[in-house]
Amino acid sequence: MAAKKNPATKRTFFQMTFRFLKRLFIYMFIAQLVYIILLKWVNPPITITQLVSVIKGNGLKRDYVSMSNISSHAKLAVIASEDQLFPDHNGFDWKLIEKAMKHNERKPTRIRGASTLSQQTAKNVFLWQGRSWFRKGMEMYFTQMIEWIWGKKRILEVYLNVSEMGNGVFGIEAAAQKYFKKPAASLTKTEAAQIAACLPNPKKYSVKPLSAYVAARSGWVMRQMHNLEGDADIQQLTDIKK
Repeated sequence: MAAKKNPATKRTFFQMTFRFLKRLFIYMFIAQLVYIILLKWVNPPITITQLVSVIKGNGLKRDYVSMSNISSHAKLAVIASEDQLFPDHNGFDWKLIEKAMKHNERKPTRIRGASTLSQQTAKNVFLWQGRSWFRKGMEMYFTQMIEWIWGKKRILEVYLNVSEMGNGVFGIEAAAQKYFKKPAASLTKTEAAQIAACLPNPKKYSVKPLSAYVAARSGWVMRQMHNLEGDADIQQLTDIKK
């Protein structure tokens, strides 16, 4: 005859499991919070995207540099190309998100993104590439955290250092060295615009040799740079001297 399970034993098991999971969640939350705070001053040791690049055999070319060693043109170019409202929003461009959602409902085979520089930085540093709702939710959390803890200048600095700017090429310094044989501090307006123009899909759009897409888009990026460079908030973020 099979022994009956004691209800009290079952309750104790669930209580112990709940307490364990609760402690685990608290420890994980504290660990990730400490990591976010640490990255306000320390560069990310490696990102998931960089690790995947190595595993796939694309290599990892990167060289973190400080904001003082990055051309003002490069800072301005990525803002002009990727997120012109970067100084003004709290991490999310809700109007652009709404427009992208409506577009994606009409044309599900041609998905349009609406990520700000802050969102892209959060994804590149803490998460993986993909379009799942779970990842998107995590991205929103990390975006809000870096907006609160890092601030705009640090977000821009990290973005310029971790973003993929070519197949296996990460960060503006590695891109400048690969494409133009010079440090990021010496990039001209045209060179910075060409690197920024490849950002929508750096594996597809080539800077050297210059693809037709990058050639056309870099001209647009330069016009946007000209329009933005007189803005006081932009000047403060990019260290443009006017």
